[in-house]
Amino acid sequence: MKRAKRVRDDDGTPSALSRRAVVGGAALAALTVTGAAAGTAVAAPAAAAGTGLPWEPVPLPEQRPVTEYQVPVAGGGSLWCWDTGGDGEPVVLLHPGSGSGESWPYQQPVLAAAGYRVIGYSRRGAYRSVAGTKAEADTASGDLDTLADHLGLDRFHLSGSAAGGPVALDYALGYEDRLLSLTVSGSIMGVQDASYLELTEALQPDPFGDLPVAVKELGPSYRGGDQDGVAAWLAVNARARTADAFAQSLAHTLTWAALETLTLPVQLITGDGDLYSPPSIMRLNAQHLRAERTHVVAEAGHNPHWEQPAAWNRLLIAFLRRHGARGR
Repeated sequence: MKRAKRVRDDDGTPSALSRRAVVGGAALAALTVTGAAAGTAVAAPAAAAGTGLPWEPVPLPEQRPVTEYQVPVAGGGSLWCWDTGGDGEPVVLLHPGSGSGESWPYQQPVLAAAGYRVIGYSRRGAYRSVAGTKAEADTASGDLDTLADHLGLDRFHLSGSAAGGPVALDYALGYEDRLLSLTVSGSIMGVQDASYLELTEALQPDPFGDLPVAVKELGPSYRGGDQDGVAAWLAVNARARTADAFAQSLAHTLTWAALETLTLPVQLITGDGDLYSPPSIMRLNAQHLRAERTHVVAEAGHNPHWEQPAAWNRLLIAFLRRHGARGR
């Protein structure tokens, strides 16, 4: 029999929780404000919050039934998409470059249980999607708008992780009135200001690019603490990129000045062990996004949604609820 884990609720009182309850979203990580940066919160792994005990791996939860689509896009491409359906507010998840529409097994059932219509898809050249002809292809954000039209979305929440972050920001710059909220997680964000490029390049000196993908993308604590999870993530990564893949352009040049024009609710999330976008970089970008919330997920690297899903899911759901259309 599995023992229940002792964690503390937001009011500081202990409560007994099983791993299944944590996965299902019944318990989510407590937040504590750090002294290092005002306005930045640390999300602790749920099994460790307030106890001093190490977190335990979270097993992959059972997935909700979905409807799958192949959405046609310009240039002969198509986007593989899954959709939990229902009448809840839509949440569209944009995957990292190391992943695909398969990157969300920890989010799909939890967000659906929280009442949302959850949608994930593979961008051109990712798992089960067709890249089409590069010369005739639309931008990545243009493809997203085509998908939103195809699915009949009016206004929706958008969350972009890692390489999905620049696509999410590009979409916000072009279609801000269509978004209820924007979350960017573990992302360099694609900002092209010279000083920012110099800074981010300094974080990736040679031979950074030659490191194993799991070392670059997953934090050391997670790699040491959940080897089965690492293997599952590597399996998604191994089939993520298709043979016809090509680099897809954005509609806008992402600069700090451009990001400062956005007025929609934004939150930024990163892992404390993210080698691409550490907390200091997130705080720098937050200054130019008027970010309402900034969060650091403990014991996570570049993929906190996968490494510490209970903590990450809590942050996303709280933000979605704060900015839902029905609450306005």
